Amino acid sequence: MQNTQATTSPLARTRLGRKLRKVAAFTILEVAMATFVMGFGIASSIITMQSGYKQIDLARGTTIAAQILQSEMERLRLMSWGMISALPASETFDGATHFSGNPGIAGKYSVTRTVAANASDPTDLKDLTVTVVWKTFDGRPHQRRFTANYAQNGLYDYYYTVAHP
Repeated sequence: MQNTQATTSPLARTRLGRKLRKVAAFTILEVAMATFVMGFGIASSIITMQSGYKQIDLARGTTIAAQILQSEMERLRLMSWGMISALPASETFDGATHFSGNPGIAGKYSVTRTVAANASDPTDLKDLTVTVVWKTFDGRPHQRRFTANYAQNGLYDYYYTVAHP
């Protein structure tokens, strides 16, 4: 059996080695481009995640604000005409006052309740407006508002005597 290394000249072995090295490795430019693309992808995903977190925070805040509005309107609905008439024209209080004892809500949501005589029938109707104001974690202010009519003798009396006489 013949030894192949002995018949190959050192010059031929060096050329063969260079060819193998060129095929088996990356150039510095290829590594730099791959690093740039990878860095761009990671930076883009971080920005997208931040935007997603903002939207989640806004959705969570809107849901809690809607629950506070619903809770306050239900509380007002259960009051008598005399109690509604005795309420101040405008009152601002913390969202956790009547809604929840959760420390995450306390101080974050401000509720303003407005009671005004209705323009079309000031003696038998009141306009109730509840507004909830809060800020998201990035400091942007938001508000949600709900307005309802309150009739002295109830909804049926309002419907049959005022709305559809």
